[in-house]
Amino acid sequence: MTAVTTQQTGTPARPRRSWRRRLGSARIYVGALIVLLWGLGPFYWMAVTAFRDPAYTFDPTPWPTHITLDNFRDVFDTSRGNDFGKALLNSVIIGTASTAIALVIGVMAAYALARLTFKGRYLVSGVILSASMFPVVVLVTPLFQLFTDIGWIGRYQALILPNISFVLPLTVYILASFFADLPWELEEAARIDGATRLQAFRLVMLPLAAPAVFTTAILAFIAAVNEYLLARVLSGSDTEPVTVAIARFSGNNPQVEPYASIMAAGTLVTVPLVILVLVFQRRIISGLTAGGVKS
Repeated sequence: MTAVTTQQTGTPARPRRSWRRRLGSARIYVGALIVLLWGLGPFYWMAVTAFRDPAYTFDPTPWPTHITLDNFRDVFDTSRGNDFGKALLNSVIIGTASTAIALVIGVMAAYALARLTFKGRYLVSGVILSASMFPVVVLVTPLFQLFTDIGWIGRYQALILPNISFVLPLTVYILASFFADLPWELEEAARIDGATRLQAFRLVMLPLAAPAVFTTAILAFIAAVNEYLLARVLSGSDTEPVTVAIARFSGNNPQVEPYASIMAAGTLVTVPLVILVLVFQRRIISGLTAGGVKS
């Protein structure tokens, strides 16, 4: 009956529309696959090389061959002057301290920019965001001279303070948009019940901002751990992070770069971050999209 009706009315057949939908879906999946390969391809090749015998480092085979764990043993071998374990601990200390301080300052700054009305508020927001665009290479010489004069070269504070200035704009940018979207009625209700502005912020608004705070903490920690240029200049043998330690890796032959060991070290650093993002991906997505739609 349906076929007869279609022929009588002369309406276009539905399968053609279905093929268009399938073609559109196929384009989306192909695009997502390309982006996935583009993003994870280097990490996959790094992991494959990390498990490969150093004699076959440049083997173009796209799957693991000549598998060995010697590269990972060489990473923690201190006989050649490499102290990867200590560098990993330094990165955790620097990243955690930078993230914690940036969150404390950024949460309060973001709340003030989103909730308080004062003269020059948008100018302050513009200055904070413009600070994230400042080239790092310009700061190397001034910071090196400053920290040399006050005796901070080779100490943790020489690495933590610059990292705070880098991750703080990101913290303010994410949290300010979230706080601006939270309903004012919640804070007003707490104030009516007798809470001060600080108590309303700490007991009502801050718990609601937990997804955005969690997202900001992960992104800030990754940014602080990945910093290399200033760490290379301002760190010492006792405070160098993994980014500097990996770049200084040495192998059995001083004239041959230990690429396999470098790949193994990079894998050890990257895998925990990837697992962290995969485990908390829902919180990260909810935090990034929070404040994006006005109710």
